Amino acid sequence: MEIVREQPKSSSDESLKLAIAMALVRSKFLQKPPAPPSSSSAAVPQPAAAPPPYSDDAFKWKRKAKERKLEILRLKEDLKVAEDGSQCDIFPKSASCKCYFFDKLGLLSPKRIGDGSDQRFSEVLRRRFLRQVRIKERKRRRTDGSLLHRISERDNENNVEQLSASVDFLVELCDSVSPQSLEKGNFKNWCHQAVDFILGTLATMSPTERNAEPVEGIINSLIMRLLRRTFSALEGDESHHFDTAVQFYIQHLMRKVGNEAFVGQRLIFAVSQRISVVAETLLFMDPFDDSFSSMHNSMYMMIQLIEFLVSDYLLTWSNAGDFDIRLFEEWVVSILHGRKALELLENRNSLYVLYIDRVIGVVAKQVGQLSFLQKLNPQILENLFS
Repeated sequence: MEIVREQPKSSSDESLKLAIAMALVRSKFLQKPPAPPSSSSAAVPQPAAAPPPYSDDAFKWKRKAKERKLEILRLKEDLKVAEDGSQCDIFPKSASCKCYFFDKLGLLSPKRIGDGSDQRFSEVLRRRFLRQVRIKERKRRRTDGSLLHRISERDNENNVEQLSASVDFLVELCDSVSPQSLEKGNFKNWCHQAVDFILGTLATMSPTERNAEPVEGIINSLIMRLLRRTFSALEGDESHHFDTAVQFYIQHLMRKVGNEAFVGQRLIFAVSQRISVVAETLLFMDPFDDSFSSMHNSMYMMIQLIEFLVSDYLLTWSNAGDFDIRLFEEWVVSILHGRKALELLENRNSLYVLYIDRVIGVVAKQVGQLSFLQKLNPQILENLFS
């Protein structure tokens, strides 16, 4: 206290007041009694103590920030996959078809199989499929210079144009497929989307729109082109000769697209007519001809396709309000005519007649359950049940 006494009185009072104020502030924050002021610290103020560390809260908010950052990264990845890129496919190239579209390949189902979409044909897949069709058409336009129609976002409601483009897309897939590409995901996925799109487009049309000449011409073109690519040996076209596994896949595509009565009935009629043509060709063909075995296999596949369509869909078709009875009678007569043509081959192969008789038996069984049985031609019914 000797140093303080030597200072002037006013300076000593100010230093004492400042020391007391700082002691009070420190005691309030640190909840500790203030240390007695010394002679050396009375004139110089001491710095305030650092606040206590917030360790628990800091780790908590740091963890939340990391989790939020990871969540944002995952959302960005999902958005990148889902966004519409012009060079992206609907599915990754290494992906395989996750649905059951080809599960019943070559098997007779006791119950009606679904149309393959199972209500999964969303608007997103629809837009992506249209984009892929546009890419295909741009490539074809650059190669051959033909004036092909193009689908734009402005005319997405033009069902006829969309139907024609999707049919061309599906046929090109079948034309370019090989046994090696069957196990790749792209062929199966794109075929599934194309069939779903064709069926979805037809479902949105009224009976009047479906029976219009442009739509009927597109569907007939689809049927004939698929048949030609599946059974190319029937016309002596070896350039499109396919492996048996490929033929089964395309047969299954026709089975799926036949889910719609408008397509299925016309498909049965075309196949039954082709059976008669093939039977006449086999009658005069050399059994040792190179194409004989291919035509022999094609005959069984065509009969099998009719059996699939009748077993899977006939009763469902008949319950539709726009079922075409006249077309139904035409393909029943055509099947009966095909059986007569196969009878001529009974000496060579009696299995043809046995197989077609089984199919006719399935047709007769299904026809007996139809609600409009009384409206059918009596002569056709007599030939069918005899």
